[in-house]
Amino acid sequence: MTLQKGTTYIYTYAYAEDERSLCALEMRSLFGEVSQSNVLESFVKIDPSRSPFIKERITVLYEVESLENLFLQVETLQLSGATFKVTYVKNSGQAKSEQEGFENRRAIERELGLHINGQADLRHPDRLFGVMNIDGSWVFGEYVKSESVWFRHQKKPNGYSTALNTRVARAVVNIAIPNPNGIKAIDPCCGIGTVLVEARSMGIDIVGSDRNQLILPGARENMIHFGLSGEIHLADIREITNHYDVAIIDLPYNLCSVITPDEQLEMLQSARRLADKVVVVTVEPIDEILLKAGFSIIDRAVAKKGLFIREVIVCN
Repeated sequence: MTLQKGTTYIYTYAYAEDERSLCALEMRSLFGEVSQSNVLESFVKIDPSRSPFIKERITVLYEVESLENLFLQVETLQLSGATFKVTYVKNSGQAKSEQEGFENRRAIERELGLHINGQADLRHPDRLFGVMNIDGSWVFGEYVKSESVWFRHQKKPNGYSTALNTRVARAVVNIAIPNPNGIKAIDPCCGIGTVLVEARSMGIDIVGSDRNQLILPGARENMIHFGLSGEIHLADIREITNHYDVAIIDLPYNLCSVITPDEQLEMLQSARRLADKVVVVTVEPIDEILLKAGFSIIDRAVAKKGLFIREVIVCN
């Protein structure tokens, strides 16, 4: 591997086979490309905890062809009294013969630590470094491990069986809003607030609304439970007059929310009016209705859970 000039970030990924399509769409949205392995190299800096699929990020400081050269490189690190820890990042995409065994990985961590001019602290280091072998080259840099924020959000006070799971919801938010700076978003069919919780936990400026007044107290309680704030209004999507950069719409489909094709068309026409970009989550084919509502379909993915399939469709 030969890194290009500029700050380069290495991300490692983990996903189930059923999540491959959704993960690829999230990659395209966040980075503008898809890796064919479990490792992605990019100039784009993303907090790894944003994605349910990213495991780790290394901000590359050195990239060399041999460990001996890497030992020499790390001797130049200036830590200014900060403590450190080195973590060997496994590359699960490499052939087994190229993967280092446990003892060898620990040995490489220790040897690098001996060449770094500073005090190692394995429990509470000031700085974390990662080392990784990619296609025979050695990469070393600042290391950040992802936190499974979406997993904590599974334990919310209120929920219902047909709501998006938090892992999918988090990916959908990233697909809809890859760069949150200056973006105003809305979830106009917010239900129990699963998308709102994921978006607000990432600091995204999003409001929620729903026409079902019975569900809104539960959505508000879910937000408060996780220490989050945000507006949630009682409103029919067809009556919303404000304009937003992005709308995320998980189309109602359970037995309590049966809507006709005409109602779907009205909802999507309203979405077309109130937002520049719309990401629709649906359990049934709606391409014809989307086109009729005036949308262009930009990208899409399938989110599977056993035999249950949702489509995530990006439109503008």
